[in-house]
Amino acid sequence: MSRQNKWQEMTTAQLDQATRRYDEPFAADKYFRPLPAKQRAAHLKALRPGRRKVGKGCKRVMISLEQGLLHRADVYARRHGLNRSQMIARGLETLINSAA
Repeated sequence: MSRQNKWQEMTTAQLDQATRRYDEPFAADKYFRPLPAKQRAAHLKALRPGRRKVGKGCKRVMISLEQGLLHRADVYARRHGLNRSQMIARGLETLINSAA
């Protein structure tokens, strides 16, 4: 019997008895240890929101666009498998590189 099946086959009373120790106040302090440094670092890295760092990293900016242009841009991005930020970044790169 696998460990998972063990729990699934228990009655409510048996589950209550088997897990009673975790109902104690501060059970985590008693039954669990801190993560080793390597696992803690991996855990903290996984908690960080956002996407991976590209270049010098990203900065959020607020811009204003005419609604019709924004709609056309979103349609274009969707058709080409891009998100809005990727499309705007490509457009800026193209514009800057063509002026050089």
